[in-house]
Amino acid sequence: MKWMRSESNAVPAATGGKMEKYKPINRRRMERVLPHIWDVTDLCDIIERHGNKTLFRYYEGKDIQSMTYATFGTQVREAAAAFTAMGLCGEKIAVIGETSPQWVCTYLGALAAGCVIVPMDKELDTEEIRRFIAMVDARAIVYSKSFNEKFIKSISDGDTGIRYFIPITPAYDSSFDNKVIAFDQLLTCGRERVERDGYHYPIVRNREKLAEMLFTSGTTGTSKCVMLCQKNIFAAVNAAVETVCFSADDVVVSVLPIHHTYELMCVLAEMVYGIEICINDSLRHVMKNFQLFKPTGLVLVPLFINTMYAKIWSEAQKSKKETILKAGLATSKTLMAVGIDARRKIFKSVLDAFGGRLDHIICGGAKLNPDLIAAFEDFGISIFEGCGITECSPLTCVTPYFARKYGSVGPAVPCCRVRIDEKTGSGENEEGYVEGEIQIKGDNVMLGYYNNPEANEAAFTTDGWYRTGDIGYMDGDGYVYITGRMKSVIVLENGKNVFPEEIEEYLGKIDTICESVVVGRKAPDSDAIILTAVVFPAYDKFPTGASEELIRESIRNSINAMNRRLPGFKQVKAVEYRQTEFEKTTSKKIKRHLVK
Repeated sequence: MKWMRSESNAVPAATGGKMEKYKPINRRRMERVLPHIWDVTDLCDIIERHGNKTLFRYYEGKDIQSMTYATFGTQVREAAAAFTAMGLCGEKIAVIGETSPQWVCTYLGALAAGCVIVPMDKELDTEEIRRFIAMVDARAIVYSKSFNEKFIKSISDGDTGIRYFIPITPAYDSSFDNKVIAFDQLLTCGRERVERDGYHYPIVRNREKLAEMLFTSGTTGTSKCVMLCQKNIFAAVNAAVETVCFSADDVVVSVLPIHHTYELMCVLAEMVYGIEICINDSLRHVMKNFQLFKPTGLVLVPLFINTMYAKIWSEAQKSKKETILKAGLATSKTLMAVGIDARRKIFKSVLDAFGGRLDHIICGGAKLNPDLIAAFEDFGISIFEGCGITECSPLTCVTPYFARKYGSVGPAVPCCRVRIDEKTGSGENEEGYVEGEIQIKGDNVMLGYYNNPEANEAAFTTDGWYRTGDIGYMDGDGYVYITGRMKSVIVLENGKNVFPEEIEEYLGKIDTICESVVVGRKAPDSDAIILTAVVFPAYDKFPTGASEELIRESIRNSINAMNRRLPGFKQVKAVEYRQTEFEKTTSKKIKRHLVK
């Protein structure tokens, strides 16, 4: 086994290794003097010190509201005081709903009061919500307006162990119901206690005590409950602060669901810098909100980046400027070769679609096609890829802004070590590196799964390393490359292991394929396993009225051309077609277990 740890001041320049057909445009390394976050109290102190700087801009109805760091810090203190007065210290508080200042206030207020916070997916159905609440034995739940009707029945039935229902926007006058307290009332209760008695955050005497419970998204069909402590949470936040290309002058639009650890960790890291966070109210309005809020940075998953890139070219085609755009790319590359960077002038119309100031995107959650990183770089937008998993709070690796390699998720972040278990891989790859399972050890690794000893035993090696289930390799500079998932590996008749994600990456470069999943199927005339691509065609790439036969023939020809570039055992032998997109989790990952 191999392992490495990267200290932030020891990351090498991006030379050698995979994907050198692209030349990364690395940024000058900045010396950062930023506070280390030991626990939630440290973060709350930093928030209050940012004073009257704008923290949130968000929709309230059709109007845009603003909230300063000082106001938010006061509300967190009031929420913590209220939770303490309600006897909820040490109890579980669930929170569910759209991204809002109140959601984030609940999260930090609960941690500051010594409660256990339980963020929940707003896409869960009523039965799942009830089941998860019962599983963790939550005593309070904070919820947004869209959940009012769901919880009114629970309040009247009294069929949960919840003592307090806390609607952010109440559906009715709850003053007569001692189980319901509106969020504004909660803050008023806390304010009265602060003014009467003063309120100091309790000292976090044990940073390894349970602080947060999270349900995994269940791409394989089963959802587990991850337990994190404050040491885990803030190890990841500190790592993000040290390695990601944030600055105090950034404006970020929050697009991803806030209950995901990836988005939430980034929001907390942004607060350390004093960044302005603008909350997107709907995916339908995201482009309008980019133009309204004019972000300098974004935190996204690959699906959004794919959509943005498609939008650039579809708009160029609609306005009959595709040829001009291609000419601009050629001109820009010529100028860049002699040290002249005119990208933001040449591609002003492209950048204006995203607000005109977009400079960098942090991408995680799934593997991103390196071609897209290079394509956005051509327009003057840098993409910094990283990887993580809920069980690691979630950050494990990130591409440093000052030393990038396309195709890599970067070296291990400062709070952890990464090693490759070579016994679990398929041997040496085409790059000359041995592949195996990526394993993690560090302060960011979870306490374990709640009430699930079997899953805990399977999740860790005998010497205490967390088994991510990702397959990949590490190059000579310590940069990690992810090539597949152990659970989705396809074992062929000849004993060869094929990781479908690798083949799906090639399929993703075929512009007539919108989405694909590679599976192993039995051959029709034998027991041999053959690689089969299940594809959802990109129908908009074909002429209106194109027959299904023409569409399938075109895709088959493209796959045949792809196969000629692959070793025989990695070639797609059969293709199946579907008329609709694949079902996805709320983090926009395809639910592979549903592909039959």
